[in-house]
Amino acid sequence: MDRGTAAEVVEIIQRTGVYGEIVQVLCKILEGPEQGRVKRRNIKGSVKKGDIIVLLSTEREAKEIKAR
Repeated sequence: MDRGTAAEVVEIIQRTGVYGEIVQVLCKILEGPEQGRVKRRNIKGSVKKGDIIVLLSTEREAKEIKAR
């Protein structure tokens, strides 16, 4: 791949956003210098456990969603 790093969705944590359009997931990095690490990311669109996604940046991690 020229752009991005492949990652597998390990767990779906929670939906967020005004209309529930954002899904917070744990994803396992499949290649690159951070291979094997599990990171929390926000994804827009439909996603399910086992899907392969492409992350443009692996350095960033999403904040945990806290209930008010």
